[in-house]
Amino acid sequence: MQMISTNELDKNVITEFFIKHWGSPQMVISSGVFQCDALDGYAVMDEEGTINGFISYVREDQECEIISLDSVIENKGIGTALLNQVEQTAKEKGCHRMKLVTTNDNLHAMGFYQKRGYQLHELYIHAVDKARQIKPEIPLNVWSTVC
Repeated sequence: MQMISTNELDKNVITEFFIKHWGSPQMVISSGVFQCDALDGYAVMDEEGTINGFISYVREDQECEIISLDSVIENKGIGTALLNQVEQTAKEKGCHRMKLVTTNDNLHAMGFYQKRGYQLHELYIHAVDKARQIKPEIPLNVWSTVC
């Protein structure tokens, strides 16, 4: 398992990853619309050069927001390693707060983050419906957004 910065990765590889896993590199969440293949982040690569995990984030002032976190292979520590790397980078850049947005139907993600000390902070009613107006390919089985 090798972790590399998105600065060291071909943008086309990142774009293909997001198309495969999210339908497009565009992420629509309550805090904005993000082009994930253009954001800072890290990828975990296997020996063949395939992305097995990816995290993207944005920093503003003293706050770091995780925009996406994907682990293709579950329960191998990939997501935790990526999250730890972004938290370390955020500290080095002077950030004092980490945040993220997930949907309330994604119990796996909520458990993952809560196990690592993250807390629910705010509920955005009908946020996915609003996001779907911008990105219609968001599946209908995704519910409201929780931050």
